[in-house]
Amino acid sequence: MNVTLRHVRNRYPASIRAVHWVRAALILGLLATGIYMTGRAEDDAISGLLYPNHKQFGVLVWILAVVHLGLRWQYRSQLPAMAETLTPWEKRLSLGVHRLLVALTLITPLLGFGMSSSLPDGDGVPFFLIAKLPEILPKSDTAFLVFQALHKYSAYLMLACIVLHVAGALKHRLQDRGGETDVLQRMF
Repeated sequence: MNVTLRHVRNRYPASIRAVHWVRAALILGLLATGIYMTGRAEDDAISGLLYPNHKQFGVLVWILAVVHLGLRWQYRSQLPAMAETLTPWEKRLSLGVHRLLVALTLITPLLGFGMSSSLPDGDGVPFFLIAKLPEILPKSDTAFLVFQALHKYSAYLMLACIVLHVAGALKHRLQDRGGETDVLQRMF
């Protein structure tokens, strides 16, 4: 088979690649702003600007995660197979990290939404042209603290998974450049 044709068949469809990179940029931005915001005083003017944007971009990440799953389902017969030359532990780690990342892109925004909804004096969750999305939980200090902790820890777990995901891609890119395990080429 022609190397160029094999390369094209071994790539993810353009729509999946686009959603992946947009979601990656948004998630990295959300993680950075989340860490930055939580280290500032509550009445800080910068935090006042960041919180609503953090919330609405979090909702956007959730929507993109659902779109991503739909695209993976639509193109399931065309998705590249896992490299056969990966060791068994690399296959398990890759699959586990990927599945956890997908799950966390669904769960973490929902936990943030639950946190915002349950905050007794909260101002809700805006979503761009929609002034405020309907709240999903009753107001409760206790629920807020639980969702706040869960949102925080799921975000840190997502960050750890991203580090593993990027480290694995770079390891295979630098060590196996051009080989079957150089999976980075599938996403470009």
